[in-house]
Amino acid sequence: MTKPSLNIVAEPATQEIVMTCVFDAPRELVFQAYTDPNAIPKWWGPKRMTTTVERMEVRPGGIWRFVQSEPDGGPYAFFGVYHAIVPPERIVQTFEFEGAPGHVSLETATLEDVRGKTKLTASSVLQSVEDRDSMLQAGMEDGARETMERFADLLQEAVKGTPR
Repeated sequence: MTKPSLNIVAEPATQEIVMTCVFDAPRELVFQAYTDPNAIPKWWGPKRMTTTVERMEVRPGGIWRFVQSEPDGGPYAFFGVYHAIVPPERIVQTFEFEGAPGHVSLETATLEDVRGKTKLTASSVLQSVEDRDSMLQAGMEDGARETMERFADLLQEAVKGTPR
C-alpha cells in the first residue's frame, strides 16, 4: 500500500492549520469510515495508542468523545460537538483536548470526489496563533501523518472487500 501524501499548511501569524490528503477510495466510503464509531478505533490517532469511542452522535448538535491510552500512559480524552453533517461532503465540529480545557478549535472536513478518489481537506481554526503553534509543537504533524496512513490502510481493506 502506498502511503497517502499528506500536506499540512500553517501560514505564519494565522490561527489555521489546513491538511489535505488524497485517498484511493470513493467519497461515500471515506465519509462512512470517517463517521463510523466502530471504525474510529482502527485509525484515529497513533498506532501505539488504543482509542475508545465513548460517544459519537453524528448529527448537528451531537456530541463526540474519544479516549486514548497507551501501554505506559494516558488516558487522554478529546471531545466536541458536531455543527454540520452533509453526507458525503462535509463535517463541521469542535475539537478540544481535555488536558487543555478551554482551547477549542473549529474543524471542517471537506470530502471532494477526484475521479474516483477522495480529497480530504481538513481545516482547524484555533482561538489564537499561540494555540495553533502549541498544537504544532506538541507533535500534531507526526500524529496526523500516522493517523492518515492508518485511515488509508483501513480504506484499502474496505475497497478490496467491496465487490466490483
